[in-house]
Amino acid sequence: MENILRDAGTAVSAVEFEASVRDVYATPVLEWGGQKLVHRRDFAEHLASAEAPDLRSAALATVDEPDWSGLWILAPSANPEHVRRAVAEGAAGLLVPRAVDEAGWMPKMIAGPPVVAVPVISVRTDLHAAMTKHPARLQASVPMRSSVVTGVNVFGEFRAPRAGGMSILLTAHRDGVGDDPDLRFPAAADNASGVAVVVEAVRLLVPVLPPDVGLAVALLDGEEVGTWGSAHHAPSVRPGTYVINVDGAAHLSEAAAIEAGGPAEPLLAALDQAGRHVGVPLRAGSMASDNRRYAAAGLPAVGIGMGMPGYQTPAETPDRVNDDTLLAATRLVVETVRVLVGIKESGVR
Repeated sequence: MENILRDAGTAVSAVEFEASVRDVYATPVLEWGGQKLVHRRDFAEHLASAEAPDLRSAALATVDEPDWSGLWILAPSANPEHVRRAVAEGAAGLLVPRAVDEAGWMPKMIAGPPVVAVPVISVRTDLHAAMTKHPARLQASVPMRSSVVTGVNVFGEFRAPRAGGMSILLTAHRDGVGDDPDLRFPAAADNASGVAVVVEAVRLLVPVLPPDVGLAVALLDGEEVGTWGSAHHAPSVRPGTYVINVDGAAHLSEAAAIEAGGPAEPLLAALDQAGRHVGVPLRAGSMASDNRRYAAAGLPAVGIGMGMPGYQTPAETPDRVNDDTLLAATRLVVETVRVLVGIKESGVR
Protein backbone atom coordinates (compact mmCIF):
# COMPACT_ATOMS: atom_id res chain seq x y z
CA MET A 1 0.00 0.00 0.00
CA GLU A 2 2.71 2.48 1.02
CA ASN A 3 4.85 1.40 -1.96
CA ILE A 4 1.98 2.05 -4.37
CA LEU A 5 1.59 5.56 -3.00
CA ARG A 6 5.33 6.16 -3.30
CA ASP A 7 5.31 4.87 -6.87
CA ALA A 8 2.51 7.33 -7.64
CA GLY A 9 4.81 10.16 -6.65
CA THR A 10 4.52 11.05 -2.98
CA ALA A 11 6.34 10.65 0.30
CA VAL A 12 4.39 8.56 2.80
CA SER A 13 3.98 9.52 6.44
CA ALA A 14 2.29 7.80 9.36
CA VAL A 15 0.72 9.16 12.53
CA GLU A 16 -0.04 6.98 15.55
CA PHE A 17 -2.89 7.38 18.02
CA GLU A 18 -4.48 5.29 20.76
CA ALA A 19 -7.96 3.77 20.79
CA SER A 20 -9.88 1.40 23.03
CA VAL A 21 -11.29 -1.84 21.61
CA ARG A 22 -13.39 -4.70 22.96
CA ASP A 23 -12.26 -8.09 21.75
CA VAL A 24 -12.22 -11.75 22.69
CA TYR A 25 -8.87 -13.29 23.68
CA ALA A 26 -10.19 -16.87 23.66
CA THR A 27 -13.17 -18.45 21.95
CA PRO A 28 -16.32 -17.94 24.05
CA VAL A 29 -18.26 -21.05 25.06
CA LEU A 30 -21.99 -21.62 25.24
CA GLU A 31 -23.42 -25.07 26.03
CA TRP A 32 -27.15 -25.60 26.40
CA GLY A 33 -28.59 -28.89 27.54
CA GLY A 34 -25.34 -30.66 26.66
CA GLN A 35 -25.25 -29.12 23.15
CA LYS A 36 -22.20 -27.02 22.34
CA LEU A 37 -23.29 -24.00 20.33
CA VAL A 38 -21.15 -22.36 17.62
CA HIS A 39 -19.58 -18.98 18.26
CA ARG A 40 -20.75 -16.30 15.76
CA ARG A 41 -23.28 -18.73 14.27
CA ASP A 42 -25.44 -19.49 17.32
CA PHE A 43 -24.19 -16.88 19.76
CA ALA A 44 -21.69 -14.05 20.24
CA GLU A 45 -20.34 -11.90 23.01
CA HIS A 46 -22.40 -8.79 23.73
CA LEU A 47 -20.15 -5.73 23.71
CA ALA A 48 -21.55 -4.54 27.05
CA SER A 49 -20.62 -7.84 28.73
CA ALA A 50 -18.41 -8.06 31.77
CA GLU A 51 -15.32 -10.21 31.37
CA ALA A 52 -16.10 -13.82 32.41
CA PRO A 53 -13.28 -16.15 31.28
CA ASP A 54 -14.31 -19.12 33.43
CA LEU A 55 -17.31 -21.31 32.66
CA ARG A 56 -20.42 -20.37 34.61
CA SER A 57 -22.84 -23.27 34.92
CA ALA A 58 -26.39 -22.54 36.04
CA ALA A 59 -30.03 -23.13 35.31
CA LEU A 60 -31.92 -20.96 32.83
CA ALA A 61 -34.87 -18.79 33.70
CA THR A 62 -36.88 -15.97 32.17
CA VAL A 63 -37.25 -12.42 33.48
CA ASP A 64 -40.48 -13.52 35.17
CA GLU A 65 -38.49 -15.61 37.67
CA PRO A 66 -39.00 -14.05 41.12
CA ASP A 67 -35.38 -14.65 42.24
CA TRP A 68 -32.51 -14.35 39.73
CA SER A 69 -29.80 -15.45 42.14
CA GLY A 70 -27.28 -17.75 40.43
CA LEU A 71 -29.35 -18.09 37.24
CA TRP A 72 -28.74 -17.37 33.57
CA ILE A 73 -31.62 -15.07 32.65
CA LEU A 74 -33.27 -15.03 29.22
CA ALA A 75 -34.06 -11.35 28.70
CA PRO A 76 -35.45 -9.44 25.72
CA SER A 77 -32.55 -6.95 25.95
CA ALA A 78 -29.67 -5.83 28.11
CA ASN A 79 -31.50 -2.67 29.15
CA PRO A 80 -30.49 -0.83 32.34
CA GLU A 81 -33.36 -2.31 34.36
CA HIS A 82 -32.39 -5.91 33.53
CA VAL A 83 -28.71 -5.20 34.16
CA ARG A 84 -29.40 -3.57 37.54
CA ARG A 85 -31.54 -6.48 38.67
CA ALA A 86 -29.03 -9.08 37.44
CA VAL A 87 -26.25 -7.40 39.40
CA ALA A 88 -28.34 -6.79 42.51
CA GLU A 89 -29.62 -10.38 42.70
CA GLY A 90 -26.37 -12.08 41.67
CA ALA A 91 -27.48 -13.60 38.37
CA ALA A 92 -24.94 -15.68 36.45
CA GLY A 93 -25.59 -13.49 33.42
CA LEU A 94 -28.04 -12.37 30.75
CA LEU A 95 -28.89 -14.00 27.40
CA VAL A 96 -30.41 -11.63 24.85
CA PRO A 97 -31.64 -12.30 21.27
CA ARG A 98 -29.72 -11.21 18.18
CA ALA A 99 -30.44 -11.67 14.49
CA VAL A 100 -27.97 -13.14 12.00
CA ASP A 101 -27.14 -11.96 8.49
CA GLU A 102 -28.41 -13.63 5.33
CA ALA A 103 -25.58 -16.17 5.47
CA GLY A 104 -26.26 -17.05 9.10
CA TRP A 105 -23.41 -15.09 10.73
CA MET A 106 -23.41 -12.64 13.62
CA PRO A 107 -21.14 -9.85 12.34
CA LYS A 108 -18.28 -9.00 14.68
CA MET A 109 -18.08 -5.60 16.36
CA ILE A 110 -15.32 -4.24 18.56
CA ALA A 111 -16.79 -0.97 19.88
CA GLY A 112 -20.10 -0.39 21.55
CA PRO A 113 -21.93 0.51 24.73
CA PRO A 114 -20.30 0.88 28.16
CA VAL A 115 -19.35 -2.34 29.93
CA VAL A 116 -21.76 -3.54 32.62
CA ALA A 117 -21.05 -5.59 35.76
CA VAL A 118 -22.57 -8.87 34.55
CA PRO A 119 -21.85 -11.25 31.63
CA VAL A 120 -24.12 -10.71 28.62
CA ILE A 121 -24.37 -13.10 25.67
CA SER A 122 -26.21 -12.55 22.39
CA VAL A 123 -28.04 -15.67 21.20
CA ARG A 124 -29.50 -16.32 17.77
CA THR A 125 -33.11 -15.20 17.88
CA ASP A 126 -34.68 -18.59 17.18
CA LEU A 127 -32.43 -20.31 19.71
CA HIS A 128 -33.27 -17.69 22.31
CA ALA A 129 -36.97 -18.47 21.77
CA ALA A 130 -36.29 -22.22 21.99
CA MET A 131 -34.39 -21.75 25.26
CA THR A 132 -37.39 -19.92 26.69
CA LYS A 133 -39.54 -22.98 25.97
CA HIS A 134 -36.90 -25.53 27.05
CA PRO A 135 -34.82 -23.97 29.83
CA ALA A 136 -32.18 -26.70 30.17
CA ARG A 137 -29.03 -26.10 32.21
CA LEU A 138 -26.51 -23.81 30.57
CA GLN A 139 -22.81 -23.07 30.93
CA ALA A 140 -20.95 -20.25 29.27
CA SER A 141 -17.85 -18.09 29.27
CA VAL A 142 -17.14 -14.62 27.88
CA PRO A 143 -13.36 -14.15 27.64
CA MET A 144 -13.51 -10.55 26.45
CA ARG A 145 -11.77 -7.43 27.67
CA SER A 146 -11.10 -3.83 26.76
CA SER A 147 -7.64 -3.03 25.44
CA VAL A 148 -5.90 0.16 24.42
CA VAL A 149 -4.32 -0.32 21.00
CA THR A 150 -2.19 1.82 18.73
CA GLY A 151 -3.76 2.93 15.46
CA VAL A 152 -1.76 4.18 12.50
CA ASN A 153 -3.02 6.63 9.88
CA VAL A 154 -1.09 6.58 6.59
CA PHE A 155 -0.89 9.79 4.56
CA GLY A 156 0.43 10.89 1.19
CA GLU A 157 0.30 14.48 -0.06
CA PHE A 158 1.00 14.56 -3.77
CA ARG A 159 0.96 18.34 -3.95
CA ALA A 160 -0.19 21.24 -1.83
CA PRO A 161 -2.64 23.66 -3.44
CA ARG A 162 -1.27 26.91 -4.77
CA ALA A 163 -2.69 30.16 -3.45
CA GLY A 164 -6.38 30.19 -4.28
CA GLY A 165 -6.27 26.64 -5.61
CA MET A 166 -8.62 23.82 -4.73
CA SER A 167 -7.64 21.03 -2.32
CA ILE A 168 -8.83 17.42 -2.65
CA LEU A 169 -8.51 14.65 -0.05
CA LEU A 170 -9.38 11.02 -0.83
CA THR A 171 -9.88 8.76 2.18
CA ALA A 172 -10.67 5.16 3.10
CA HIS A 173 -10.26 3.25 6.33
CA ARG A 174 -7.62 0.55 6.36
CA ASP A 175 -8.66 -1.32 9.51
CA GLY A 176 -10.98 -4.28 10.03
CA VAL A 177 -12.48 -5.87 13.12
CA GLY A 178 -9.55 -8.28 13.60
CA ASP A 179 -9.50 -12.05 13.80
CA ASP A 180 -11.01 -14.25 16.48
CA PRO A 181 -8.71 -16.84 18.09
CA ASP A 182 -10.16 -19.52 15.79
CA LEU A 183 -11.66 -17.49 12.93
CA ARG A 184 -10.12 -15.37 10.18
CA PHE A 185 -11.88 -12.13 9.19
CA PRO A 186 -10.41 -11.14 5.79
CA ALA A 187 -12.04 -7.65 5.65
CA ALA A 188 -11.89 -7.72 1.85
CA ALA A 189 -15.06 -5.66 1.40
CA ASP A 190 -14.85 -3.53 4.54
CA ASN A 191 -12.57 -2.00 3.68
CA ALA A 192 -9.76 -3.37 1.54
CA SER A 193 -12.01 -2.63 -1.44
CA GLY A 194 -12.28 1.05 -0.48
CA VAL A 195 -8.53 1.34 0.02
CA ALA A 196 -7.92 -0.19 -3.42
CA VAL A 197 -10.28 2.32 -5.04
CA VAL A 198 -8.70 5.34 -3.37
CA VAL A 199 -5.13 4.27 -4.15
CA GLU A 200 -5.95 3.59 -7.81
CA ALA A 201 -7.97 6.80 -8.14
CA VAL A 202 -5.13 8.93 -6.83
CA ARG A 203 -2.69 7.19 -9.19
CA LEU A 204 -4.90 8.12 -12.14
CA LEU A 205 -5.47 11.69 -10.97
CA VAL A 206 -1.88 12.73 -10.28
CA PRO A 207 -0.84 13.20 -13.93
CA VAL A 208 -4.01 14.98 -15.07
CA LEU A 209 -4.92 17.50 -12.39
CA PRO A 210 -4.06 21.18 -12.90
CA PRO A 211 -0.89 22.19 -11.04
CA ASP A 212 -2.71 24.59 -8.72
CA VAL A 213 -4.94 21.80 -7.32
CA GLY A 214 -3.83 20.11 -4.11
CA LEU A 215 -4.23 16.34 -3.85
CA ALA A 216 -3.75 14.09 -0.84
CA VAL A 217 -4.78 10.66 0.38
CA ALA A 218 -5.47 9.43 3.91
CA LEU A 219 -5.71 5.71 4.70
CA LEU A 220 -7.27 5.74 8.13
CA ASP A 221 -7.14 3.41 11.09
CA GLY A 222 -9.66 3.02 13.88
CA GLU A 223 -12.87 3.40 11.86
CA GLU A 224 -14.30 0.23 13.39
CA VAL A 225 -13.86 1.58 16.91
CA GLY A 226 -15.60 4.90 16.41
CA THR A 227 -13.78 6.57 13.47
CA TRP A 228 -10.89 7.57 15.72
CA GLY A 229 -8.39 7.88 12.88
CA SER A 230 -10.41 10.52 11.06
CA ALA A 231 -11.25 12.20 14.38
CA HIS A 232 -7.51 12.73 14.91
CA HIS A 233 -6.90 13.83 11.33
CA ALA A 234 -9.88 16.04 10.47
CA PRO A 235 -8.92 19.07 12.61
CA SER A 236 -5.57 19.35 10.78
CA VAL A 237 -7.01 19.37 7.24
CA ARG A 238 -6.87 22.63 5.28
CA PRO A 239 -10.16 24.54 5.52
CA GLY A 240 -12.25 24.13 2.39
CA THR A 241 -10.67 20.84 1.36
CA TYR A 242 -13.09 18.58 -0.52
CA VAL A 243 -13.15 15.12 1.08
CA ILE A 244 -14.26 11.96 -0.72
CA ASN A 245 -14.43 8.88 1.51
CA VAL A 246 -14.93 5.36 0.12
CA ASP A 247 -16.18 2.71 2.54
CA GLY A 248 -17.09 -0.50 0.75
CA ALA A 249 -16.76 -1.02 -3.00
CA ALA A 250 -17.36 -4.73 -3.28
CA HIS A 251 -20.76 -5.23 -4.90
CA LEU A 252 -22.82 -2.53 -6.60
CA SER A 253 -26.43 -3.63 -6.77
CA GLU A 254 -28.93 -0.93 -7.70
CA ALA A 255 -27.03 2.25 -6.78
CA ALA A 256 -24.10 3.62 -4.83
CA ALA A 257 -25.04 4.98 -1.41
CA ILE A 258 -24.07 8.64 -0.91
CA GLU A 259 -24.03 10.71 2.28
CA ALA A 260 -22.97 14.35 2.23
CA GLY A 261 -22.03 16.65 5.09
CA GLY A 262 -20.58 20.09 5.61
CA PRO A 263 -20.78 22.70 2.80
CA ALA A 264 -20.84 19.93 0.19
CA GLU A 265 -23.13 21.35 -2.51
CA PRO A 266 -20.40 21.76 -5.18
CA LEU A 267 -19.07 18.29 -4.36
CA LEU A 268 -22.53 16.75 -4.59
CA ALA A 269 -23.16 18.48 -7.91
CA ALA A 270 -19.88 17.11 -9.28
CA LEU A 271 -20.68 13.66 -7.95
CA ASP A 272 -24.11 13.69 -9.56
CA GLN A 273 -22.66 14.71 -12.92
CA ALA A 274 -19.88 12.14 -12.62
CA GLY A 275 -22.36 9.37 -11.84
CA ARG A 276 -24.26 10.13 -15.03
CA HIS A 277 -21.04 10.32 -17.07
CA VAL A 278 -19.72 6.93 -15.96
CA GLY A 279 -23.05 5.16 -15.62
CA VAL A 280 -23.14 4.70 -11.84
CA PRO A 281 -26.59 5.39 -10.33
CA LEU A 282 -26.54 7.21 -6.98
CA ARG A 283 -28.93 7.30 -4.04
CA ALA A 284 -28.96 9.09 -0.72
CA GLY A 285 -28.07 6.64 2.01
CA SER A 286 -26.56 6.40 5.46
CA MET A 287 -22.74 6.22 5.42
CA ALA A 288 -21.72 6.10 9.07
CA SER A 289 -18.03 6.29 8.31
CA ASP A 290 -15.06 8.67 8.39
CA ASN A 291 -16.78 11.20 6.13
CA ARG A 292 -18.84 12.27 9.14
CA ARG A 293 -15.75 13.31 11.10
CA TYR A 294 -14.56 15.54 8.25
CA ALA A 295 -18.03 17.02 7.84
CA ALA A 296 -18.18 17.71 11.58
CA ALA A 297 -14.90 19.63 11.21
CA GLY A 298 -16.65 21.92 8.72
CA LEU A 299 -15.23 20.35 5.57
CA PRO A 300 -17.29 19.52 2.47
CA ALA A 301 -17.36 15.72 2.60
CA VAL A 302 -19.13 12.80 0.98
CA GLY A 303 -19.14 9.12 1.82
CA ILE A 304 -19.55 6.59 -0.99
CA GLY A 305 -20.54 2.95 -0.44
CA MET A 306 -21.00 0.19 -3.00
CA GLY A 307 -21.75 -2.87 -0.93
CA MET A 308 -20.11 -5.06 1.70
CA PRO A 309 -20.96 -8.74 1.13
CA GLY A 310 -20.10 -10.80 4.19
CA TYR A 311 -19.81 -7.62 6.27
CA GLN A 312 -17.58 -8.20 9.33
CA THR A 313 -17.74 -11.99 9.12
CA PRO A 314 -15.40 -14.78 7.95
CA ALA A 315 -17.37 -14.75 4.67
CA GLU A 316 -15.95 -11.33 3.74
CA THR A 317 -13.41 -12.92 1.39
CA PRO A 318 -11.60 -11.46 -1.67
CA ASP A 319 -13.58 -13.61 -4.11
CA ARG A 320 -16.73 -11.74 -3.06
CA VAL A 321 -15.29 -8.40 -4.19
CA ASN A 322 -16.62 -7.74 -7.67
CA ASP A 323 -14.05 -6.45 -10.17
CA ASP A 324 -16.65 -4.41 -12.05
CA THR A 325 -17.66 -2.68 -8.82
CA LEU A 326 -14.05 -1.78 -8.04
CA LEU A 327 -13.72 -0.27 -11.50
CA ALA A 328 -17.04 1.56 -11.23
CA ALA A 329 -16.10 3.08 -7.87
CA THR A 330 -12.72 4.16 -9.18
CA ARG A 331 -14.26 5.76 -12.28
CA LEU A 332 -16.82 7.56 -10.11
CA VAL A 333 -14.17 9.02 -7.79
CA VAL A 334 -11.85 10.05 -10.63
CA GLU A 335 -14.63 11.63 -12.65
CA THR A 336 -16.02 13.46 -9.61
CA VAL A 337 -12.66 15.10 -9.00
CA ARG A 338 -12.25 15.98 -12.69
CA VAL A 339 -15.68 17.60 -12.82
CA LEU A 340 -15.03 19.42 -9.55
CA VAL A 341 -11.79 20.99 -10.77
CA GLY A 342 -13.18 21.79 -14.22
CA ILE A 343 -11.54 19.23 -16.50
CA LYS A 344 -14.18 19.05 -19.24
CA GLU A 345 -13.00 16.09 -21.26
CA SER A 346 -13.36 13.14 -18.92
CA GLY A 347 -12.30 10.16 -21.01
CA VAL A 348 -13.48 8.01 -18.10
CA ARG A 349 -15.75 5.11 -19.02
